Amino acid sequence: MLAGLLWSGAGLLLISFAVRWLADLHSHPALIVATTVAGLMLGSSIALFGFRRMAMRNISRIQAMPERSCIFAFQKWHNYLLVAFMMSLGIFMRRTHILSPIYMSIMYMGIGTALLSTSLLYYRNIITRQQP
Repeated sequence: MLAGLLWSGAGLLLISFAVRWLADLHSHPALIVATTVAGLMLGSSIALFGFRRMAMRNISRIQAMPERSCIFAFQKWHNYLLVAFMMSLGIFMRRTHILSPIYMSIMYMGIGTALLSTSLLYYRNIITRQQP
C-alpha cells in the first residue's frame, strides 16, 4: 500500500506543479491544450515503456517479502538513488529556470501522469490479493 501511495503522491505533486505553470498561460488556451496533450502523451509513453515494468518488479518483490519487512524494501536501494537524483534535478531546474514553464509543465505532467497511472498497479495488486 505504501508503494502505491508514494507513487500517487509524487505523481499528484508533479501534476500540481504543471497545472500551476499552465495557469499562468490563461490568455493562451490553445497553448494550454497543446501542452497538456503533449504531457499526457509523454506520460503514457513513460508509464508504458518504463514505470510499468519497474512497478511490476516492485510488486513481485513485495509479494515475495516476509510479512514483517523494512517498510521501504519495496524497491531496490539503487532506485532510491535515482529518485534522489531526479528530485535534485527537478529542484535545480525549477530554481534556475533553465527551461521555460511550458517545457517544464510538459515534463512534470508526463512524469506525474506516469507515476499516478502506474500507482494503480499497486492498488490493483492489493485488491486482487485480498479476494478469496
